[in-house]
Amino acid sequence: MRLLTVTALAAAFSVNAVVLRNEDARDFKGGNHTAFKWGACDPTLVQDSNVSCSFFEIPLDYHNATAGTGRLAVAKVNATSERLGTVFFNPGGPGASGLAAMNEASTLLLALTGGNYDVVSWDTRGVGTFTIPGDIFCFDNVTDYNTFWNGTIELNGIEYTGNFTDPADTKALLTQATVMGRKYTELGKRCQQHPTGKYMKYIGTAATVRDMIALADALDGPGSPVNYAGISYGTLLGAWFVNMFPKRVGRVLLDGVLNPQLVATQESHKIWPQQLSDTDKAYDAFVAGCALSGPSGCAIAAANASAADVDATITTLLKQAHDTARKNASAPVTSADIRSALLSAMYFPATWADLANTTFPEIAAAVQGESLARRALGGVAQRIVRRHEADEAATYGGIAIACSDSIDPRGTSMKDVFKNTIAATQSANGSHLFTPVWPISWNYCSFWPERAMERYTGPFNKTLANKVLIANNCLDAATPLKGAQALAKIMGDNAALVVQEGIGVSRAVMGTWLDY
Repeated sequence: MRLLTVTALAAAFSVNAVVLRNEDARDFKGGNHTAFKWGACDPTLVQDSNVSCSFFEIPLDYHNATAGTGRLAVAKVNATSERLGTVFFNPGGPGASGLAAMNEASTLLLALTGGNYDVVSWDTRGVGTFTIPGDIFCFDNVTDYNTFWNGTIELNGIEYTGNFTDPADTKALLTQATVMGRKYTELGKRCQQHPTGKYMKYIGTAATVRDMIALADALDGPGSPVNYAGISYGTLLGAWFVNMFPKRVGRVLLDGVLNPQLVATQESHKIWPQQLSDTDKAYDAFVAGCALSGPSGCAIAAANASAADVDATITTLLKQAHDTARKNASAPVTSADIRSALLSAMYFPATWADLANTTFPEIAAAVQGESLARRALGGVAQRIVRRHEADEAATYGGIAIACSDSIDPRGTSMKDVFKNTIAATQSANGSHLFTPVWPISWNYCSFWPERAMERYTGPFNKTLANKVLIANNCLDAATPLKGAQALAKIMGDNAALVVQEGIGVSRAVMGTWLDY
């Protein structure tokens, strides 16, 4: 699962080898369900020359032709051996760019699929500026964004110590409930009134499933088996696909699972804490590894430090940042910033050395007021600072996807959301460190004004043409193992579960998938 901010990709794609730029791509009318015009991708988005790009025309509403048409921005890398078909890939999010993923990982994806499949990904509805419907905008510029959210936790994050053991922290958060509830409601109206708002009802996972079926029909023939690999949010897309079109299921891998039953039955703000049920355990592994590495390998650790000592060092810094922010609203780094940086690192253990030896010392310098603090902070500001000063801060495509799929609003107030957040920090099954990281896309949905034209709510145990392979790390910081176990149980004989003894977001077993 990703945090709130999703990059809006100013991408362009080639048609007949002529690169379309931002200013003329919006008028492009090409593509249909029977033909693609593949060409070189715009190098500002895709630098991998092995990846080709095209547009693909889609109906906005598969059940109402009068709604008009949209288009998908699609990327493909060709099979390097005897071609056996296409593998469709979704990198997660919701809101991650399939084109960016292809640029970053086309060689790996080819290798993991044996070179016998074309690998195709695309910017789904709600993603980027060249898929239509693409990203959702609610502000004209970052200045409007910052003005709208000024003085709120949307920019400043949530400050607390322990698990809200200080009543002043609870009071400070609940005091924001009225204004934040009003702001989130007003945000939804702003999004609807923006030119992209007319597309909000056409964004959603069910429509994206139908888009993938249309892509498969065009690339591999009508009725062909659909091969698919999805990670994180992509597993929700996959779970909906295999149950909406059970006879079309080819080889399918769902890696790092979001339990679709939660999305079908629970309010979204209650899902987020459940996704963090293993995150504190990943943090425990981080501090243990730091202690074992010692000061030569982990700058947070003193000589002969234990895991508890490393945790105490981090906790002390969180407390210092918290106390400083209480006294000075302009503090360069807050405890909310530090938690956000730690949460991001828990997703990817490969980043732990950088966190421990570069980012953390810079944060500590800023919190402790050293003379070089502001200069030191410059190296990590884009990764940790709460004040959104980039164009991506004003985009809401990922939120639109998550909330379009959510159950209907139930009159939940922001105070309800806050109380649920506080309770989760105090639960044995929740994360006391990370649940209150703010903003989070799931927390908008009780106030989001649109739902998708079509949502799939089950059943999730259809009899499939082929078995599905489910995979998860045992300590996945974003999609806990219990989600994969739940989906495997629901699907019964139609799925098998593979668990990797690993930490972080699960990307475990794609190499074994094609032999399954």
